[in-house]
Amino acid sequence: MKKNIIGICGSASQNSKNLFILRYLSEYGNSDFNFEILDDLTVLPHFKTEYTDENVPLEVVAFRNKIANADGIIICTPEYVFSIPSGLKNMIEWCVSTTVFSDKPIGLITASSSGNKGHEELKLIMKTVQTKFIEETTLLINGIKGKVNENGEISDANTEKELKIFYQSFKELIEK
Repeated sequence: MKKNIIGICGSASQNSKNLFILRYLSEYGNSDFNFEILDDLTVLPHFKTEYTDENVPLEVVAFRNKIANADGIIICTPEYVFSIPSGLKNMIEWCVSTTVFSDKPIGLITASSSGNKGHEELKLIMKTVQTKFIEETTLLINGIKGKVNENGEISDANTEKELKIFYQSFKELIEK
């Protein structure tokens, strides 16, 4: 029986290189996993503390259930102004008061021009919400615009190799 993986695109763009990477991983891992990509975090309302436990918006309940029922998660995101994008941060904030991320195997990819600060922040945040990852299930891809073409294909051999290594490590983490 295939495990269910949720891919979360942190980008606000529908033509994001991060979305292309998630699609690549979905196709590459098609024989191992059922892969659902969530590519529009704007469906979640802006976070309000008053609604974390009572009167939780239906979109948030549905999202939390997807996370809770997934066997693993891959987040692929750019870095915006040396941080993670606001939509991704909003999504995580809706889950902080729950245990949906606790002990959940996760892969973290930051694909951006630089990405160093955003990647470190993402790892810290996901450690704080108690996800389960190892260094091999995190990947920083600097200079992403030159590594994925307009057709969504990985155009850099080293990046493709790194993604395959990342995938194998993620698969092993899920199977533990």
